[in-house]
Amino acid sequence: MNRISRFFWFCSGAHNATLEKYATEHNKYVGIGATIFFTGLFAALSGGYAMYFVFSGSPGAVAFAFLFGLLWGLAIFNMDRYIVSSINKSASTGKQVLQATPRILLAILIGIVISRPLELKIFDKEIKERLKVTYLNGQRSKIDTLNVAFGNKYKIEMGKLNEAKAQRDSLQAAIKSDRQKLNYEIFGNKTTETSGIMGYGPYAKRKEAELQRREQDLDTLSAGVRKLEDFIDGRKQFDGLLSEKLYTTKELDSLTAIAGFADRNWALGQLGTSPNGKKDSSTAMAVTFIGLLFVFFECLPVFVKLMSSRGPYDYAVQNIEMAQIHESDRDKDYEITVVDEVHDTRVETETTRRKAKLKNKNTEL
Repeated sequence: MNRISRFFWFCSGAHNATLEKYATEHNKYVGIGATIFFTGLFAALSGGYAMYFVFSGSPGAVAFAFLFGLLWGLAIFNMDRYIVSSINKSASTGKQVLQATPRILLAILIGIVISRPLELKIFDKEIKERLKVTYLNGQRSKIDTLNVAFGNKYKIEMGKLNEAKAQRDSLQAAIKSDRQKLNYEIFGNKTTETSGIMGYGPYAKRKEAELQRREQDLDTLSAGVRKLEDFIDGRKQFDGLLSEKLYTTKELDSLTAIAGFADRNWALGQLGTSPNGKKDSSTAMAVTFIGLLFVFFECLPVFVKLMSSRGPYDYAVQNIEMAQIHESDRDKDYEITVVDEVHDTRVETETTRRKAKLKNKNTEL
């Protein structure tokens, strides 16, 4: 057999020396070992990517990712290898399923854990778009909240400003209308309010003087409006309203690039729903399918072992185990016999010593 086959035998947890004797079992255990190996490999890739994402931007990100990915992959590999090899094929089907049940439950959990980082990478583009919408909506909501709070805080000042603006706009519109009427009077345009005689007469002079006074009132009113506006703008600057603006495209790209695991994980969970609240079944099915695929792949080593029929290798292993148990029992019996003999010898020696001591004592008397 080549080295690759022997390596996969090792991955399956089989006893190579025994398995070599049964050629019909070789391919089965190569398949089991390969399944366990690739499960550990995918776990290593997933764990490494997750750790790289956590330490992204730091100088040791690659080293941390490689080390953690290696340890995580080896841990999953060793767990799969031990549990798959511990399934006793000589036991009944029910007992085998019972042995495998804790492993299957654990595999589901592990499958979810190792699939999440890879799902984050697969749907990276969609996650970034969802985060952009979320960040933009959040900023808009923040600005609206600040504006409402500011309006409540300076309700009186805002009311005065709006009232002054309304008076200014009304006076400005009235002056504009009267200025047009004055021009009609000067140039002799006949209307219901003009004489129709061209020239700058007494009526036109009175209207001109009146307009000048009203324009002075407008200037005073406009100055008051500007003063109130400056005060409101100063308060907005102090309360931070002017510094809060909607994110630009460049700012959104920067925010999504440094988004943490929690935000990205949340966005991945939201891909099943469009930003307007409608269900997006195709994306949701894709995310679910990939997650289930990894769960199934993680459970696959156990399923392969359960589905495989009991072969000559299993019988041979059972015979070896029975022989070892018999040998162990025989060694145990031998050890017990030796201990008993040693104990009897010690008792006999002690009894003889006591008798000799008693005899010597009687002789002295």
